[in-house]
Amino acid sequence: MKLLSLLLPLLLTLSGFWSGPVQPASTDLFCGTRNTAFRAEERITYVVYYTVIGLYINAGTAVFSTRLDKINGQPVYHVVGTGATHPSYDWVYRVRDRYESYIDTTTLQPLRFIRNVDEGGYKINQRYEFNKNTNVATTTKGDYKVPACVQDVLSAIYYSRNIDFSKSKVNDKVPFSMFLDYEVFNMYIRYLGKEVINTRYGTFRTIKFKPLLVKGTIFEGGEKMTVWVTDDQNRIPVRIESPIVVGKVKVDMMSYANIRYPLSSLVNLR
Repeated sequence: MKLLSLLLPLLLTLSGFWSGPVQPASTDLFCGTRNTAFRAEERITYVVYYTVIGLYINAGTAVFSTRLDKINGQPVYHVVGTGATHPSYDWVYRVRDRYESYIDTTTLQPLRFIRNVDEGGYKINQRYEFNKNTNVATTTKGDYKVPACVQDVLSAIYYSRNIDFSKSKVNDKVPFSMFLDYEVFNMYIRYLGKEVINTRYGTFRTIKFKPLLVKGTIFEGGEKMTVWVTDDQNRIPVRIESPIVVGKVKVDMMSYANIRYPLSSLVNLR
């Protein structure tokens, strides 16, 4: 049941998964854009399912919310992602995770990142301050040089929602860099076109992606995780699927509030 600890980190792979130490790559798409996809006070809730031999188990929930805030007088989006196993599963493996990102409202670049993880008694507490003038991330373990357009694991999701894929071709890649666990990682999203899918919430017209995964204790390696986001101006992730070492994990969007535009990609409710 260690897989339950992936309840929130799985959602955080919406914009990719680290593939190794950063290498020179064109990351122009992640070097500044204006937000046209989400609004302050947005709230999206997900349910995480685990399946083995065809049986789906409702393992937990994750919630993403945004609000306006300030850092040193500078307007920011304060984004919070929380994940928790259901109480009935806590005796097996208790998860209470909270991720926070403070994102510049004009460039969608992260200025502060906070990570508090409590998974089966294993705890992680991290805080990064990003200085965009010096390209340095200040942490409790010291200062780290980072690329000019580096993202954190949460800000990357919201930045990705603002990428214009109207001119993209199937199999095009969008590379970017991410700072996590005191390292810079090279990542990418592979664009796979458009698809109509049926989720537990309803039927959606979607844009389909595959992030690169590295083989580890839970995930299989390669591009086996699939992500679908709404094919409308909101770009809301509505489903994630991935095989794991034993079985499969599926994440579905189940509720939303205060989104920026009508959910025009929704064909019908389930």
